[in-house]
Amino acid sequence: MHEFGVAAAVLDAVEARAAGRDVRAVRLHVGALQRLDRDVFDAAFAMVADGGVAAGAALDVVEVAVRVRCRGCAATTTGDELVVACGTCGAHDLDLLAGDDLVLESITLTDTRTEQEVG
Repeated sequence: MHEFGVAAAVLDAVEARAAGRDVRAVRLHVGALQRLDRDVFDAAFAMVADGGVAAGAALDVVEVAVRVRCRGCAATTTGDELVVACGTCGAHDLDLLAGDDLVLESITLTDTRTEQEVG
């Protein structure tokens, strides 16, 4: 289960940006090729965040579809799984454009005076 490793890496990035301030929410972009089981990932994040600045933080995960461009005809093909052939010409010479993403888009901090979003 790589979800725990991903959760720990995300938490490291969140804590670095939070600089000791409490985190209310975390927004991630996760590519379909990451193959994260959302239930396991949510539980893993809650476990690794427990007792720290991100304890109880809401997770907003935006799934990014796989998108490839054919080197032969320049068509773009999108899918939920690994795309191995151009949807237009059937060629296999493809460039991956999206789908392996793991991006911490933003965190929302809770400050005793105000709430602010850090991107």
